[in-house]
Amino acid sequence: MIVGIGVDVVYVPRLERWQTIPGLLERYFHPQELTTSLARGNGASLSLAARFAAKEALGKALGTGLAGIILRDILVVNRHNGMPEIKVFGTASQALERSGATKIHVSLTHERENAIAMVVLERDQDGENYEK
Repeated sequence: MIVGIGVDVVYVPRLERWQTIPGLLERYFHPQELTTSLARGNGASLSLAARFAAKEALGKALGTGLAGIILRDILVVNRHNGMPEIKVFGTASQALERSGATKIHVSLTHERENAIAMVVLERDQDGENYEK
């Protein structure tokens, strides 16, 4: 059963600007996201923008926004086949548990100056807890 759906778009030049402000990226991104994204060189801004859009889309899918959630507690990674996934910790894990969701589905895309993410939260019929 679907618990929530969220979508967000991020203007990539916004993340290019953020990269020039000391400490700002560390405030919003999990250390693993920063390591992976910044290693992409010229593609870093696209990668960071897509990940930030995913965090915002997750907040919308939760129905609460990101109030009370530390953004570093949301980790957006790519599986070995490139498929994105969201892992949650701490405040984000607690918000997910409150929502009743047991699965997070995420899709990312970007082109030129825009990155878009869609998140669908699902609850298993048997009510199993979300695996972090």
